Amino acid sequence: MTLNDCLQLAYLPSKRNHMLLLYPREILILDLEVNQTVGVIAIERTGVPFLQVIPCFQRDGLFCLHENGCITLRVRRSYNSVFTTSNEEPDPDPVQELTYDLRSQCDAIRVTKTVRPFSMVCCPVNENAAALIVSDGRVMIWELKSAVCNRNSRNSSSGVSPLYSPVSFCGIPVGVLQNKLPDLSLDNMIGQSAIAGEEQPKGSILQEVHLKFLLTGLLSGLPSPQFAIRMCPPLTTKNIRMYQPLLAVGTSNGSVLVYHLTSGLLHKELSIHSCEVKGIEWTSLTGFLSFATSTPNNMGLVRNELQLVDLPTGRSIAFRGERGNDEPPIEMIKVSHLKQYLAVVFKDKPLELWDVRTCTLLREMSKNFPAVTALEWSPSHNLKSLRKKQLATREAMARQTVVSDTELSIIESSVISLLQEAESKSELSQNISAREHFVFTDNDGQVYHLTVEGNSVKDSARIPPDGSMGSITCIAWKGDTLVLGDMDGNLNFWDLKGRVSRGIPTHRSWVRKIRFAPGKGNQKLIAMYNDGAEVWDTKEVQMVSSLRSGRNVTFRILDVDWCTSDKVILASDDGCIRVLEMSMKSTCFRMDEQELTEPVWCPYLLVPRASLALKAFLLHQPWNGQFSLDISHVDYPENEEIKNLLQEQLNSLSNDIKKLLLDPEFTLLQRCLLVSRLYGDESELHFWTVAAHYLHSLCRETPASAPATTETAPRDHRVTNPLDICYDVLCENAYFQKFQLERVNLQEVKRSTYDHTRKCTDQLLLLGQTDRAVQLLLETSADNQHYYCDSLKACLVTTVTSSGPSQSTIKLVATNMIANGKLAEGVQLLCLIDKAADACRYLQTYGEWNRAAWLAKVRLNSEECADVLKRWVDHLCSPQVNQKSKALLVLLSLGCFSSVAETLHSMRYFDRAALFVEACLKYGAIEVSGDTEKLVSAIYADYARSLKNLGFKQGAILFASKAGAAGRDLLNELESPKQELAEE
Repeated sequence: MTLNDCLQLAYLPSKRNHMLLLYPREILILDLEVNQTVGVIAIERTGVPFLQVIPCFQRDGLFCLHENGCITLRVRRSYNSVFTTSNEEPDPDPVQELTYDLRSQCDAIRVTKTVRPFSMVCCPVNENAAALIVSDGRVMIWELKSAVCNRNSRNSSSGVSPLYSPVSFCGIPVGVLQNKLPDLSLDNMIGQSAIAGEEQPKGSILQEVHLKFLLTGLLSGLPSPQFAIRMCPPLTTKNIRMYQPLLAVGTSNGSVLVYHLTSGLLHKELSIHSCEVKGIEWTSLTGFLSFATSTPNNMGLVRNELQLVDLPTGRSIAFRGERGNDEPPIEMIKVSHLKQYLAVVFKDKPLELWDVRTCTLLREMSKNFPAVTALEWSPSHNLKSLRKKQLATREAMARQTVVSDTELSIIESSVISLLQEAESKSELSQNISAREHFVFTDNDGQVYHLTVEGNSVKDSARIPPDGSMGSITCIAWKGDTLVLGDMDGNLNFWDLKGRVSRGIPTHRSWVRKIRFAPGKGNQKLIAMYNDGAEVWDTKEVQMVSSLRSGRNVTFRILDVDWCTSDKVILASDDGCIRVLEMSMKSTCFRMDEQELTEPVWCPYLLVPRASLALKAFLLHQPWNGQFSLDISHVDYPENEEIKNLLQEQLNSLSNDIKKLLLDPEFTLLQRCLLVSRLYGDESELHFWTVAAHYLHSLCRETPASAPATTETAPRDHRVTNPLDICYDVLCENAYFQKFQLERVNLQEVKRSTYDHTRKCTDQLLLLGQTDRAVQLLLETSADNQHYYCDSLKACLVTTVTSSGPSQSTIKLVATNMIANGKLAEGVQLLCLIDKAADACRYLQTYGEWNRAAWLAKVRLNSEECADVLKRWVDHLCSPQVNQKSKALLVLLSLGCFSSVAETLHSMRYFDRAALFVEACLKYGAIEVSGDTEKLVSAIYADYARSLKNLGFKQGAILFASKAGAAGRDLLNELESPKQELAEE
């Protein structure tokens, strides 16, 4: 295999300098420090090849997608061999390679030629869900769930190390009976894999867990093209209460998909045809006609299917009854403006006229009836005059009948209600048959005008063909404007009122379809060609916008329609339905205007100020004795609509989340960590994770009345519950050292060349593993050009003493080497004489800040390491670098909590600073005196102003009172009668 055969390159976020190479049948894990493979994940010969891999940050695991659509989770196996410390015997059986065990897998999909897995994405915040995208448009959401396994279900013979649930939740260790949500995120499901030699803490209750995938979401997409689309009748003042923006999509497999456009979801999927759907016409807001034609036989005859569908019930009936077998194909169907009549046009067969209301055939035209090339119904009719006559008749009947006043009012109200009902429905009642008109053209371009009223069909007029037009292919009629399109790409605009016409050559191909936009007075028109589409303004007779395949788009248009009066819908051969602006450019749709089927937790749907208010409400409610999720009782001076939206978001939270937020034992740190996950804020998530860990490990929670202690310095003791290793140099020194020792031992096992051996030797010297480093130096063969230098280096490492002259000489040589560009060699010499602190200073001087931090963590004691890291913090906070968020995490790992609060305040993170100070005071991590008291007061005062701006008066008063002199002016302003009067 070569790198060209690789399917994907990825980096392990939980391991620095590790890279993944994905091949169809194996995954290689490369250590970039030695450029060597340190792990191989291979699948069996009968296994399904890999397609994609996504490494996890929170845990050392991999989400893998296979060619059959199966998603698997692999977690690194933990080893419990005993590790060596400096100058002790090496491990006789070190870890040979990184091994990832299969822990869970989801169900596969049925793969065909056209249906295959396309891609996979993982939740970046919680890493407990994966979305699979299938080539047929489906999106499947698979969520990872954990379950505590029974003793009987454990399988010790499988060779797979058990997974245990973590001992902490949201950064704080919790008991078995405390409220927690294991499936909140991946790091809350399983504890981190034990580093070799890491013993489990005594007395800890470990629960073994199993993982499984559950399908929690399925979004169906469109099947493969061809498509025929038709938007439902437009929104009017008469149907506004019952209107739904439904789009019917006819597919090549015979099904009709009905989409609700404002929710973006599939409303109905109806399998009503056995062959490709050719066209759809709506008969009402809740029903439509669709026709499909089978493949022609040797004689050119097909099976026509014309179905009338009722959406609420899903009932489908054959509109033409037993007709349809072995006849010429249907070319188009057209429903009249009042939804009374249907014209069915065939290829080589006379036109049929049907009554939509009774599903009866009104007229089948004679054989000598001209062949129809295009047809359109007129928007004019005599319905209003019929209704006036009917109303006058009823009023006359009511006058001739002698009735009391009460009975008269009843009759009048019934007449009014009957008329209102007729107005509200797009269909007409059975006893009213209005007169409607339609026009059609024949092969010669002659225009025929016919009138339909009840069962009678009358020929009204004939207009001779226009010499400038070719064979007419489509007609559109709205108001007094009639537009015709022909085979040569010409558009002819007729002004019926002014009796003038105007032909426009578009220099495009065959005009396949033209359709007017909905809306009274809206004379925009969309024209569809073989190579694209155009929008025209028929009043000005000029083109508004154009889209041409191959020039500015790569897809070909299959069908067009109007979504609203200013948005068009395009069906394309790439399998998509696009809703575009009239300018034929991508349109934006506000998410808060969507009609969602069920409430969805997404605070970003709110306006920014309301979203921040919701966050403040969830984080801290100091004005309440206990937490509440009812914002209606809060004095929040926003309009009721915003307040209702906030309450809707609170109600959309899951019951498990609500239970945690209302739990009085759920601490402030846990609450901050949970809300950062709910908001998907990765910066806050990392901050509160590190803050919660070090506040709990370096301090002990004290009662509010207890005096605060001085700022806590990190202690170098055995860590029983360390910070996750994904945070690298932010972890405790002892834990970080063990991890680096494990890594260098793995590198040593995998070494194959001299360069690899030399890199391992350098790492062992920096880690203080001098005996093992000497062994590797002595392995250099005599024919190697570095044999002499390595032999002398082995002697130096073995004989180095702590005497003054030797230390001075080695230090002098080291500084000269560093000054002459040999930085790595000089640092090694300084580490040999226990001058690692000087080595770190040299590394920082030459800009190797990350290397200096690494060396400080593995070689220095707590005080010296803190000095190195503090200089790193100053560098990160400098204007040239400006990485204060990273500096905050380093300060948290050092226990410099006052500095963290000061930095947060300088960054204007007032809410995070105030909540952090609250947590520190609860843990006794900050002593409020002198400069610290001024800082805390300033933080509280700024947070009080922030709460005031968000509308939380009670919280603003409370924090302003805590701020002392800094918040006195704000407190007086909030408590003054003028302020209360202004709010009233």
